[in-house]
Amino acid sequence: MSILQLADSHPLLLITIIGGFGLLFGSFFNVVIYRLPKIMERNWHQECRLLLELPEQAETPFGLSLPHSHCPKCNATVKAWQNIPVVSFLLLRGRCASCKTSIGLRYPAVEIATSALAVFSLLHFGLSPQGFAVVIFSWILLILTMIDICLLYTSPSPRDLST
Repeated sequence: MSILQLADSHPLLLITIIGGFGLLFGSFFNVVIYRLPKIMERNWHQECRLLLELPEQAETPFGLSLPHSHCPKCNATVKAWQNIPVVSFLLLRGRCASCKTSIGLRYPAVEIATSALAVFSLLHFGLSPQGFAVVIFSWILLILTMIDICLLYTSPSPRDLST
């Protein structure tokens, strides 16, 4: 039985599978949304030090895979069972397992949005190259939008930079 025949005979199963993969990708996209601007800023600082011929500073490795996910307040490492998209957020009641600090709603919201974009795109366009292109394009737009929103609320305003 091909995947297209399976989709025709069991559409709910297909929606569940696509939704599950969407949640997993959404969890990774949260890492990208948080870390990509920080990685880029570190690179810019490093390039500026190089151009200005300033001494290099020793930095801890920071990328998409390192350091491992942790609570920003208590630095407790997030265990695998605490990193299941949406489910862990609900089980932990939106709080860190160690220090009980609140976890932002952004994390499950991005996971759910990523899953919904995948499901709706593939339901509309089907399991076709166009359908997968729409999924990828919509995910890229989601990531870029969330990075912009996060930077909007964390960056200094232009007035702060002029003083």
